[in-house]
Amino acid sequence: MLVKSFGAAVFGIDATIITIEVNLAQGINFFLVGLPDAAVKESQQRIKAALTNNELRYPGKEITVNMAPADIRKEGSTFDLPIAIGILAASEQAKRSILEEYMMLGELSLDGDIKPMTGILPIALAAKAHGFKGIIIPAENAHEAIMVEGIDVIPVKTLQDVINFLEDSSCIEPLISNQEHLTNSNEVYEIDFSDVKGQENIKRAFEISAAGGHNLILIGPPGAGKSMLAKRLPTILPSMSIPEALETTKIHSVVGKLPKNHPLVMQRPFRKPHHTISDVALVGGGSYPQPGEISLAHNGVLFLDELPEYKRTVLEVMRQPMEDRMVTISRAKFTIDYPAGFMLVAAMNPCPCGYHNHPERECTCGNGVVQRYLNKVSGPLLDRIDLHVEVTPVSYNELRDTKPEESSKLIRERVLKARQIQQSRFNAEAAPTNANSEMSSRQVRKYCQLDDSSAIILKRAMEKFGFSARAYDRILKVARTIADLNGSTDIGVPEIAEAVQYRSLDRKEWGN
Repeated sequence: MLVKSFGAAVFGIDATIITIEVNLAQGINFFLVGLPDAAVKESQQRIKAALTNNELRYPGKEITVNMAPADIRKEGSTFDLPIAIGILAASEQAKRSILEEYMMLGELSLDGDIKPMTGILPIALAAKAHGFKGIIIPAENAHEAIMVEGIDVIPVKTLQDVINFLEDSSCIEPLISNQEHLTNSNEVYEIDFSDVKGQENIKRAFEISAAGGHNLILIGPPGAGKSMLAKRLPTILPSMSIPEALETTKIHSVVGKLPKNHPLVMQRPFRKPHHTISDVALVGGGSYPQPGEISLAHNGVLFLDELPEYKRTVLEVMRQPMEDRMVTISRAKFTIDYPAGFMLVAAMNPCPCGYHNHPERECTCGNGVVQRYLNKVSGPLLDRIDLHVEVTPVSYNELRDTKPEESSKLIRERVLKARQIQQSRFNAEAAPTNANSEMSSRQVRKYCQLDDSSAIILKRAMEKFGFSARAYDRILKVARTIADLNGSTDIGVPEIAEAVQYRSLDRKEWGN
């Protein structure tokens, strides 16, 4: 007898439907075909023990299990449940009438319990897209699947629960999606820009960065507040839309980093990898490809503290994802794309001792040491960072000042107004553009036109400081954002002059 059940395999952050075909014939053997890995091949032993321990009969026949499409490699233990149910249905120990309406996934323990898994959200989205009525999954994963509207989520704890559901589908009530509740309760920050004393010029740079989605690097001595400022950037960024939240949640679901109390990621991610991180851990990949830190920071912020301490190769592999907003992992037989639309915030000392150009303390670094330290970060990478901001220490009087500082809420309101201006500007564009930092060269020429006075200022700056062509585009994009914050249609001299100030690391005299 031939029976079909349905599972799914996750590649990248998307799922592919896998058809499990189980055939019983004369003989005593077990064949599992369709490019299964070692974990899938071991399912026979888990299934056999689970059936025996639940007083179910393991068929004494030749069992052939085909996992189609056969040219896609199947990985992991989540196919235990659809294979087991296929065997039970083929041996008439479970009803098969509604098998084609449901997708099912889960790892079986030897006593028949169904263990939780990763990647449920993309699997539920794929089930809905392919017209399945519902999805039968481990109860501990149900909080993820209910993010998908229009599909029944059947939570099960044991193999017997699945058998009972196939016998009588009314015995388990499907869970209902409640996205509205989650979106209203999930975005609460414990930190705020009102905690930051002084440093108004630095806060201004962060406001520009948030308004235009610009990358930013902070240069300053130890204890100047670089990390404190960076952690507060997400508090002034616009809230994520539901499509953004679902895409971000898919990435976190695939790597198993989705907390149970927050099944939908509504806060923009803030990732802070240590400087000892490897290339693969940062950009993704591995023998079984997984998203890296830059994909986990998608739609959020990637903070690299002590930037020169990262390995040169680690920093260089970020250059292409920063331009393409996508990471492509290539293997001999397949290619996987991971989204990487993150804002980069980096921090570094101006020199090894940390006190180069300090207003009060003397730098102890010798001649050429500062330049060699700065050269650890390549010019092409710095070109891709829009704002270079020098952070100065906060004085004692500023720390003691009891005057209330501007809150993240007020800064965010200005950021949202600037973003609305950008959305109105880019609505007519064929290619999706969410912020000024994402403008193409054609869009820069169209939306960043300068009058004669502004053009002269920019030309003089280019000649004096030796800016590159990429830095030229970055200056225009930042100036466009400043104009949006100022409510100005045109880019004038003040906007260009302020944008030029944020290219300090490009200047020829820096570090000399």
